[in-house]
Amino acid sequence: LLAPELPATTLAPNCYYHMFDGCISLRTAPELPALTLAFVGDAVYELYVRQNILSLSVKAHNLHYLGVSRVNNNTQAMLLMRIEPELTEIEQSVVRRGRNAKGIVPKNAAVQTYRKSTALEALIGYLYLNGENDRLLWILGQIEDVVAQGGH
Repeated sequence: LLAPELPATTLAPNCYYHMFDGCISLRTAPELPALTLAFVGDAVYELYVRQNILSLSVKAHNLHYLGVSRVNNNTQAMLLMRIEPELTEIEQSVVRRGRNAKGIVPKNAAVQTYRKSTALEALIGYLYLNGENDRLLWILGQIEDVVAQGGH
């Protein structure tokens, strides 16, 4: 079955179209609070991981284990450390804002690791909202290497 054709939409200037028919002004995305960027980045990261592990298994139990090994503070912190030398000045600024954001750290997480994880999620949210898909996919594409090196 083919998906129905969607009606053409006219986007406002400086608007990025999202898969759920949302629109965020490119001028406001960089100005969003770091924890808001991290909120979006967390969802993007999780969806990317879930989509990619489907090629590894179809059993729910296995999918859960595979997901947890990729979506956790340690893996995300290691991924951030891996990509930090390659970040642009703007990306470094977003990471700094995410790392310094004052959120609630879960009891089972080390503060520094959790802050790095939040910083990575803020960066992913920023890139997603700005439509920087190539850069976003470059970062997310390194998750498997981090997991293989013991990032979980």
